[in-house]
This record gives sequence, C-alpha cells and structure tokens, in this order.
Amino acid sequence: MSSGSKKPAIFDLHNKGLLPFQNFMVGVMALVSLYILSTFPGALDNVISFIFETSPIWLCIVLLPAFMHIWLHWRRAMFLMQQGSALIEIKLPKEILKSPEAMELALTALWQKGSATYVETYWKGKVKPWFSFEIISEDGNIRFFMWTFKKFKELLVHQLYGQYPNIEIIDVKPEDDYVHKVEHDPVNMPIWGTYYNLAKPSIYPIKTYIDFRMHENPKEEYKIEPMTPLLEYLGSMKKGETVWIQLMFQCHRKQGLKEGFLFKQPFWTDEGKAEIDKIMKRDPETKGPDVVSETGFPIHPVMSEGDKNAISAIERNIAKYPFEATIRAFYIAKAEAFNPISNTGIIGIFNQYNSKELNEIKLAWFTDFDYPWQDFRRIRRNRMEKQMLAAYKKRSFFQGPYHHFRESGFIMNVEALASLYHFPGEAATTPSFTRIPSKKVEPPANLPT
Repeated sequence: MSSGSKKPAIFDLHNKGLLPFQNFMVGVMALVSLYILSTFPGALDNVISFIFETSPIWLCIVLLPAFMHIWLHWRRAMFLMQQGSALIEIKLPKEILKSPEAMELALTALWQKGSATYVETYWKGKVKPWFSFEIISEDGNIRFFMWTFKKFKELLVHQLYGQYPNIEIIDVKPEDDYVHKVEHDPVNMPIWGTYYNLAKPSIYPIKTYIDFRMHENPKEEYKIEPMTPLLEYLGSMKKGETVWIQLMFQCHRKQGLKEGFLFKQPFWTDEGKAEIDKIMKRDPETKGPDVVSETGFPIHPVMSEGDKNAISAIERNIAKYPFEATIRAFYIAKAEAFNPISNTGIIGIFNQYNSKELNEIKLAWFTDFDYPWQDFRRIRRNRMEKQMLAAYKKRSFFQGPYHHFRESGFIMNVEALASLYHFPGEAATTPSFTRIPSKKVEPPANLPT
C-alpha cells in the first residue's frame, strides 16, 4: 500500500464543507456562459455586460465560502494560542482492581461540546477541546501520558483520581516533554510513522472490554486483558528503540452554521439508524418493509444471525457518547539499534480488537513508499516524516497547523476508547512494565461525590 493512499474524509472542511460549494458555483457559471455563447454567437458583449452587472451577486456567492474558511482559520489560530496546554504522566500502582469501565466513566466527563454561540464561533474562534492519551516505550520502559488544554487539566486529574485513587500523577514541564528527545535525522535515527483507521464505517464497533467480559470483574488471574499484546510489544523494545502511540479524540456532536459549517454535517446516530434500515430492508419513514409482492403485500425479509448481531452491535454502539478520534504511532531507533521486526510488529498491535463480522482497526497511511521510483532521493519521505513528527509533537490533528494531516479520522464511542486506553491490572504481566509500590500523592480532598 502506498503512503499516498487516501481514505474517505469524515467531517473534513475541505471535503464536506465550504470548498465543494465554491467549486460547484464556479462550474455552474462556466456552463451557463458556454451555453449562452454557443446559442447566441453575437451575444458576447451582452454576456460580458451581464457578468459585470451581476458581479456583486455571484462574487459574494463564490467568495463567501473562501472568506469564511480563511477567517475561521485565523480566529481559531488566535484562540488556540491563548489556551496553553498541560502534559501529565501517570504512574500505576501494583494493584488496579477496576475494569476499563472506570476509564469509561472518566472519559465521559471529557465529552466537551466547545463553542455554543455564533459569537464564540465566528469572533472568538472557539473550538471543541481535544485530548491526547499516549503510551510510549523507551528502551522497553513503558510510560503513560495524557495531554490536554490547560483549562481542562484539573477536570482530567479529578476524574482520574476519582476512578483510580492509588495512581500517581506527575506534572510534566514543557521543556521535559518526551517528544523533545527526537529530531528528524534519518541517517542516525531512522523513524517510521503510521496512522490507524477503521475498515468499515464508524457505526460498526470494534471488540471492547465488554466483549472480553472484563465488566464482570472476575479475579485478576482469570481476566483477559486486551491491552496485553500492545504492552508486550512495547516491553520488547531493546536499548536504543522507542515507540510512541498517540490516541487523540474530541467530542462528536451535531454541527452546522453555528459551528462554522455552511451545511449541516452528518451525525453518526443518523447514519446508524439508516444502516439498520438498510439491513432490515425497511422504509426509513414508515419503518415497514420496502419490498412488496406482486399482489401488493409487504414482504418481511428473513434476517440471518449475522444481520441480527450487526443490528444489535450498531444500536449499542451509537447509544453511548461518541468521539471523533485518530490513532498514530512512531517507531524510532538509533541506526545501530534499528530492528525491522520491531518496525513490522507495530502493524498488528490492535488486532485483538478486530471482529471480522463488525469492524477492524487496520493500518492506514504511513511515511514510506512501496516502490523506489515513487520517491526520488527520499525527498518526499523526508518531508512527510518531518510533517508527521511535527504534528505528533504539537498534538495537532483536529485544528491547524496540521488539520487532518493525511487522514481524516473516525468516530468511536466512549466504551471503545476506554478499551483501547485504560490502566491495566495485574493481568498484564509485562516484565518491563514498572509500577509504583504504593500511592505517592493523595487524591484531592475536594473530589466530586
């Protein structure tokens, strides 16, 4: 698969917002002009006069979307510059007896809507906040990090302590951010970056902790921890090898003109209900069968067990809080430590969440090419590596400067996110997974009850 392959855009301004409308209007004006000139050869002067006389109207129609795009980009950039950010590291205790449902409850509080008025959107440039949950391995040592807007740090910390009172949370100074340890140097420190995406539409869920029966709270020795393959891979890194994994997400909700879109954006519950109607072969309005017999009587289709399971899974999936999300990862190593097997291993670290009947997490765009002639003298790859590395360091994806860089993301509900990122208990026995002997910091006294 070539690194230049593109996936269908989801809620991308350039694909479902302003620019397609602008291009459509330009095309309509061109077709009308060609028709008039071909039908009335002597009407060129009249056409030119008509264009000039109506220019205040069609110029507004054509240029307004472009102006909105530039204006919003500027106002949002100003807003983001004022927000500041915070990075925390989480140290885990030896015993974590809670299932990923605890992380699901913490994540629910992070479903923040962002802007709510026209003034906040178009003047203040306010946008939905996003969060970045990260797991890294340095020489086989596994560490957990979380990044957020500065104003949401207290909320995040309170939610974590509320669910995991024995963890230790450490504030990371900006100059101590682990991303500063790596600069683009393909000779002495080769890197390989990739995104992950879903194989099917987002309304089809992946396997979650409920499918692994972790919500039933069995004893640690009987738990099936879905994060174990990931942790084992991270723990297998040797000296000089580094792996970064970044899960970024923000609230998914209905959006329209008030949120900066000329057209109403699709919402996944609507897509889910439409898919269920399609599977059941029923009319979206009447909810009755859309197939009738020759005599006019409705034909009720016979659904397979797979169809029934798909409907049940979609209904459960869209019933919980949804987030727009993306996953990206880097394998980084010193030249003498670079291991092709480690590089290949990063491809399948999420396979345990895959369901052939429902959805799968698969490899998406990545930073190299299939054939040498696609990238003369490594010029394109160097540029893409630098850009993706910068996007990772800035935690930029949902807004500029790296808005939807090379991918447009997907939607996952809070249950799926908690399954991908939670604090594993003793069921995860990776040797290099260091835990603290006991809690070092008491939870805040003013935790919500």
